[in-house]
Amino acid sequence: MPNKDTPELVFLPLGGCGEIGMNLNAYGYGPAHDRRWILVDLGVTFGDDTTPGIDLITPDPEFIVEHADQIDAIFLTHAHEDHIGAVGLLWPRLRAPLYATPFTAHLVAGKLAERGLKHVDVNVVPLEGEVEAGPFKVRYMTLTHSIPEPNALAIETPAGTILHTGDWKIDPDPLIGEGVDVDGLKKLGDEGVLAMICDSTNVFVDGESGSEATVRKNLIELIGGLKGRVAVATFASNVARVSTVIEAARQAGRSVCLAGRSMHKIVDAAVQTGVLKDLPDLVNEADVGSFPADNILILCTGSQGEERAALGRIAANTHRHISLNAGDTVIFSSRVIPGNEKGIFEMQNALAEKGVRIITDKMSKDVIHVSGHPARDELERMYQWVRPRISVPVHGERRHIVEHAGFARSMQVPEAVTPRNGDMIRLAPGKAEVIDTVPHGRLHLDGNRLVPAGSEGLKERIAISKFGYVSASVSFDETGSIADGPHLAVRGMSEEDGSLADESVDAIEAACDEALDGLSRKKRLDDDAVETTLVRAIRKACERTFGRKPLVDVMVMRV
Repeated sequence: MPNKDTPELVFLPLGGCGEIGMNLNAYGYGPAHDRRWILVDLGVTFGDDTTPGIDLITPDPEFIVEHADQIDAIFLTHAHEDHIGAVGLLWPRLRAPLYATPFTAHLVAGKLAERGLKHVDVNVVPLEGEVEAGPFKVRYMTLTHSIPEPNALAIETPAGTILHTGDWKIDPDPLIGEGVDVDGLKKLGDEGVLAMICDSTNVFVDGESGSEATVRKNLIELIGGLKGRVAVATFASNVARVSTVIEAARQAGRSVCLAGRSMHKIVDAAVQTGVLKDLPDLVNEADVGSFPADNILILCTGSQGEERAALGRIAANTHRHISLNAGDTVIFSSRVIPGNEKGIFEMQNALAEKGVRIITDKMSKDVIHVSGHPARDELERMYQWVRPRISVPVHGERRHIVEHAGFARSMQVPEAVTPRNGDMIRLAPGKAEVIDTVPHGRLHLDGNRLVPAGSEGLKERIAISKFGYVSASVSFDETGSIADGPHLAVRGMSEEDGSLADESVDAIEAACDEALDGLSRKKRLDDDAVETTLVRAIRKACERTFGRKPLVDVMVMRV
């Protein structure tokens, strides 16, 4: 066992283990009482039906915020939301230098500005660039993924070298950007890698993820054979796919309209940073109607069924300028992210109701979407190149991480750990093991405030959405006699004809009258006793009348 003054190299995931998304990773070096830290990625995940009113969720950085003065740098691997989406929200608590390659830096600067942080600089690192931060030397290494400039980080420390892969795949022809730096990875492996912290998303998928070049060939052929208006929904961040769709439209004699805020933002960043070149003139949304149906293609956001995205508004007939009708086609060049099925299918049903033809990857005979994450054959090649002593799977649910650790052992990796968020893992000296569990969790962006996932306000909102709400007010004079009320307001409950609860409230009011009549004069002078009595009476009466026990507020007044 190292003594308290022995320098240690530790890895601490605060987001991204046990889930896909919301990545926040910390590396520390030094004795336990005096570590220096770097962070890798500050990502978000998104709210769903279980978090009403919440769109963005971030990791809870409580532990690392307590050591903010010991953070030497924050490194961002690439520009996906689950890796940079929390920068504007969490940076004010961390206040450490930010580093990213040009495309990522451009988008991060925009996110900071949106949060009123225009004065915060993002240090732009050239591709394959190096940064020294405290005891860490970090080198960006080129990989391929479904966004420009995806990077692994080779992190050199006095205790050994770590390879943090970020998100990656092995695309032999990525169309945009360079291919995987195989020689650099092999050289790293020859020099010796202590640990590889590696993407686990597709560990259950056999074979390879596929190439963007294959998708381009198939989309050009598919779009070239279509009549009527064509809309293509894809992830805006996949600039290679965006370029492919624009090229397919050109070859089919169609002009292209970009629809959706994030589509415009990503394309602008790609042009500004030189990732996209020779972009043709694009059609303004307001001018789509002036083009013959066979000569226009709408490249839009909304592949995941988002109501406010471009395709969601088109399907709902609420888009100001763009409509689709019978004989038109929508191509989904994307995958269904687990949890989004309901929204996607509802949107596709709305399009089908219009007579719009729908084509998805599952329906097409040829591949029109490929994953941005490594399947098992690609993982095998990475392990053969890097040959780490320790495997640390991340970026996956528990089942992914456990499977990945077993896979790594089958690749003759001597040690493999299966981290959970909050696990502090000592990588050196000695055997890799969990040495502590630190505070961790989630923060929800509730309006303009980041609040803990279990906050009382959110619990109350969920209770109201599930069970309804009743407020009651009653006034007493100084003798304890009722001066006015009780008056009830019922929300979130209906009459049998579907109207808001009205006549049924009479039974609730009668229960309140009966409960108050049963109170002694002494208890009527006690606000807490009155409140407890009315809450109990209202909940019981609502259960009899509506079959549910609502959230109840009682106001007691003295006159």
